[in-house]
Amino acid sequence: MHKKDDISDGELVTQYVQGNQQALAILVKRFHKTFCNHAYWIVNDADIAKDIAQDSWKLIIDKIQTLQNPARFKSWALRIVHRKAIDYTRNSARQQQHHQAYKIIKSIDNLPLSDTSQQKQQLKKAITELSVARQQVVRLFYVDELSLQEISKLLNISVGTAKSRLYHAREQLKKNLKK
Repeated sequence: MHKKDDISDGELVTQYVQGNQQALAILVKRFHKTFCNHAYWIVNDADIAKDIAQDSWKLIIDKIQTLQNPARFKSWALRIVHRKAIDYTRNSARQQQHHQAYKIIKSIDNLPLSDTSQQKQQLKKAITELSVARQQVVRLFYVDELSLQEISKLLNISVGTAKSRLYHAREQLKKNLKK
């Protein structure tokens, strides 16, 4: 048997697929730190990066039989880690947006009744000044609580277009409400 450092990644993948659990242990030892570092580079939190690496290993183990070229294990596995880290970042940003919107709504609800109705009127007026396309996205995102992907499917537009409309609507609302 070769020394474990002499065995190529491709050989280890092939051995694991054929039932050699030791091959997986060598792959984990060889790449786990790399996966953690790659995830950390994206999320900037060591604990979350470790969780992402761990979740990635679960998916890698489940899907390793589908890897057509075992010699490309490292790039294939790093893509999985990368996508999981990006997904985490997107979900985290979405949660922050919802939390921010919730705080705004709560702050409006906590205002005295006369101020609330006046602010609601101002907000409604500012929203009506948006284009119809932007009004749709704002309503679907904040009122109906749909994700950008769901909005894009519903309106038959790309996710990027939905995101852009929401961003520009927010910017226009900020300007209109400061008047």
